Order: sequence, then C-alpha cells, then structure tokens
Amino acid sequence: MNQLAAEGKGLLLISSELPEILGMCDRIYTMSEGRLTGEVRRQDASQELLMKYMTKGKGNE
Repeated sequence: MNQLAAEGKGLLLISSELPEILGMCDRIYTMSEGRLTGEVRRQDASQELLMKYMTKGKGNE
C-alpha cells in the first residue's frame, strides 16, 4: 500500500479499527446506518471525534 501511495495512486481502506485508520489514512470518512456522517483530515482526527461521527443518528447528534 505504501508503494502505491508513493506512486500517487489513491487507496480505499475500509476498517473498523480506529488505530489502524488513524495511522494509515490521510482523509477519513465515517458512516452510520449506511449514510456518510463525516469527513475528517488526519491532522484533525481523534478516536473520540470519529466515534462521535460514527454514532451520529443513534441519539448522539
């Protein structure tokens, strides 16, 4: 994956493991109940913020 990224190619990583996502992604999109709920740049991301977006629509708006 690192080689492809170094070649300027885009990659899509789907994971529920937040440390993995935070360590590998430049931009993170979150979903809840099949809907896009957030877009966060790596430098702005934290596990707490991602959890907030991932639970949106479940009484946590």
